[in-house]
Amino acid sequence: MLILEKIKRIKNFSVIFVPEDTSHRARSTKLSLKNLILLIFIYTFFSIIAGFYILSFTGTNKILLPEQTGLKASDKQKIDELNSKMIFLIRELEKLKATNKRLQYALALGDTTLFDSAKQVQDSVQEIESVPAGGNILKVFEDLFFKKTEQKKEIQFIKPVTGFISRSFDPSKGHMGLDYVVKAGTPVYATAGGFVIFSGYTIDDGYTIIISHGDEFISIYKHCSSLIKKQRERVEQGELIAISGNSGKLTTGPHLHFEIWENGKPVDPEKIILNY
Repeated sequence: MLILEKIKRIKNFSVIFVPEDTSHRARSTKLSLKNLILLIFIYTFFSIIAGFYILSFTGTNKILLPEQTGLKASDKQKIDELNSKMIFLIRELEKLKATNKRLQYALALGDTTLFDSAKQVQDSVQEIESVPAGGNILKVFEDLFFKKTEQKKEIQFIKPVTGFISRSFDPSKGHMGLDYVVKAGTPVYATAGGFVIFSGYTIDDGYTIIISHGDEFISIYKHCSSLIKKQRERVEQGELIAISGNSGKLTTGPHLHFEIWENGKPVDPEKIILNY
């Protein structure tokens, strides 16, 4: 407190300049307290401005004050790479979602009602065209009393591939078909004629093709390396539809997993395939 009071009492200052050369005498200049404070302020202000420009133009600010908030070029490159990978994964996920939807739709069509209804319309048209023009009483009596009842033609299934069975039909353990051990690249044939209701890739079963044969039957071929036939195409019995392989997560080696379903339920292919 005493020092502050003494400073307040001081009103004037004397600045003495003493030259190194003794031949010149010393000089003194009187300054008031206000002038001294103003002089210090002006000196500090110009020193800050001069220092700012020196640091900016000479580049020493990067050495003395390195940037801490900005990202490095390598970090930006890594972020761009991660962003590209994320976009790629999102697109692949959308493709898998679309494939799963098509697979669900294909399994829903396993009862073949769509194709049976179309066949019924075609048969009815043929029956109408076969009626003789002008009418025929004798024909009516023949149709009523002598026409034989036509039996429904049953579907006959053949082997889809040449190979031996490594695992049989066992629904109690979740195995709904047969596993044929074959080399990758072995031709896969349609077990019966029908329409392709699914042809695409799934994560678990790899490249898969499903054929609807009518009469509530569908056949499924899994873990192929490539698919020959596309969705909605008509195939004949014994026609090449795919090439065997080892695709999908649920496989331990090259083979063909083959299933036959009737009316939405799996059946043992060994019991209905002809050449067994």
